[in-house]
Amino acid sequence: MSEEPLTLNQVRKNAKAKMKGICGVFGVCDGEPNRICQGNSYGKPLGFGGIGSGESFANNSRALKAIRLKMNLISEHFIPDTNYNFFGHELAMPIMGGSVSGVNSFGGDKVITEVDFCNAVIQGCKLAGSIGWRGDTYSYKLACPYGLNAIAESDGSGVKIVKPREQEVIKEYFKCAEQSKVYAVGIDIDGFGSYMMAKHNCPVFRKNQKELKELVQSTTLPVILKGIMTVEDALMAVKTGASAIVVSNHGGRVLDCTPGTASVLAEIVKTVDGKIKILVDGGVRTGFDVLKMLALGAEAVLIGRDIVRAAIGGGSRGVQLQMEYLQKDLAKAMLMTGVRSLQDITPVLLMK
Repeated sequence: MSEEPLTLNQVRKNAKAKMKGICGVFGVCDGEPNRICQGNSYGKPLGFGGIGSGESFANNSRALKAIRLKMNLISEHFIPDTNYNFFGHELAMPIMGGSVSGVNSFGGDKVITEVDFCNAVIQGCKLAGSIGWRGDTYSYKLACPYGLNAIAESDGSGVKIVKPREQEVIKEYFKCAEQSKVYAVGIDIDGFGSYMMAKHNCPVFRKNQKELKELVQSTTLPVILKGIMTVEDALMAVKTGASAIVVSNHGGRVLDCTPGTASVLAEIVKTVDGKIKILVDGGVRTGFDVLKMLALGAEAVLIGRDIVRAAIGGGSRGVQLQMEYLQKDLAKAMLMTGVRSLQDITPVLLMK
């Protein structure tokens, strides 16, 4: 039996060895063209990078890099409070493990099995005082719900996201999620652009406002619509009765040449004006990035690729170390910018 990793650096070193040729586990994961995961696949599997030229993936990081934080130093000393309430559940941080699914995208069963991956994300996030989200891919079936099983085994500590499948199939997933006592459910509304679903002939569809409203009304759980990138879609999401949206371009994996999420977040927040909970993902690698997203108006953030690397490099312990690192990093960023609690974070902290 291999020894449990003691540091996040060990976790990343392990992941680099296991993901050779798929991910370089660089010190900065920014999606720039020279990264081994990037570049047009010309019909080959998408892998771990972005679709097409990879610009959408890179734009997530570029948008965050363009934002500067303002130091505020003179005051009484304090210990920042990073605690966050997510639909009535107290978390240690406004940071959650993203819904990345499908181990074939990052090495397949030779690297980590789908069951082990799901368990690592859910258990590791819980150990760090947060939760993990579990997604959906072509290999997922109601008879074999990898992510839901992992959440159920952790007393419902997680969120289940479903691709935009047939209406009745999504409703059945939602019913199973209710039985697993998950915190919330959701739909990857941009998932009809999924490479893997198309390759394996798993039908996914665009959803109109009426269909989404029907799904929202089909469950007692909060429903999250993930994949919002425009004001227009955000306003329609509000009308469906959904409880939250995730501003996301799917990690740059469904449409090339979109802007970074940090570029569109503030306008969406301003237009929606508190009518719905707003979360975000895309290019977040540090607690300083988390603070930027919160200052732009998001309530919480999701972490994708770094959680994958942590799970591969160290299982649930690796995910725990990754999440704890981000929480401590966020607290440091809050201390240096003079922010005592999440409620005190405003756009005043940002400089462009």
